[in-house]
Amino acid sequence: MNICIHPNRLLQALLILIINSSLLMAQPNKVLHISTSRGHADHGWLDTYHSFSFANWHNPERMHFGALRVLNDDHVAAGRGFGRHPHDNMEIISIPLSGDLRHEDSMGNVAVIREGDVQVMSAGTGVVHAEFNDSDTEDVRFLQIWIFPNERNLQPRYDQRNFASASQPNKWQRIVQPIGVGGDGVEIHQNAWLHLGRWVEGEAFIYDLNAKENGVYIFVLEGQIQAEGETLNRRDGMGISKVDKIQFSSKADSKILVLEVPMQW
Repeated sequence: MNICIHPNRLLQALLILIINSSLLMAQPNKVLHISTSRGHADHGWLDTYHSFSFANWHNPERMHFGALRVLNDDHVAAGRGFGRHPHDNMEIISIPLSGDLRHEDSMGNVAVIREGDVQVMSAGTGVVHAEFNDSDTEDVRFLQIWIFPNERNLQPRYDQRNFASASQPNKWQRIVQPIGVGGDGVEIHQNAWLHLGRWVEGEAFIYDLNAKENGVYIFVLEGQIQAEGETLNRRDGMGISKVDKIQFSSKADSKILVLEVPMQW
């Protein structure tokens, strides 16, 4: 039996297929990580939450978001810390949230970082370091972030800067940026940008991506926000890609970290 399809109907079907495919490709990709879904380990001296697989917590669906490999929310008891241990081929960023964190490394750097500081260590060919709570009476809480570099086996390097004086409400503060782009952020070997923002309740605001091939991981430090139709509460995270900007609104006074990273590198 011969089946004859009218050319106009065939053309119409092809157009519908093309339109539907274009709409599907244009839809943002989202991944939602509510705070209670994070990995957790309480070692007594260290109470830590993992947004991505780390140490003894392994989730095959949470290995990384693009070049973002680790986002740990660490709480270290007074007088305790991480002894000397090695790293290589990773951009390691520390952001204190409260308390004082002492750093020592095999490059000869000795420093104490506090709330308002951002520290970056490019591990490159290899570095050994230690991190300790610098106080014998107060706990320290900080974010530890690992980002894959865009090149392996580079010369290790260290940098830290204080951004407390530049922090203003209802404005993004760039804290990390690629090497050589110019600006105030500490620099890393990756086409990645990190911004902090403090937003008062009721504000609507936008984050414009620096590179169209990047995605953004949103981490709510405090408060409640809405981002691209999703409500995010304290310590919730969301990754979003295939967008060139992200629409936000603050449902309460909020503090947000956005990590813009390549999805492929």
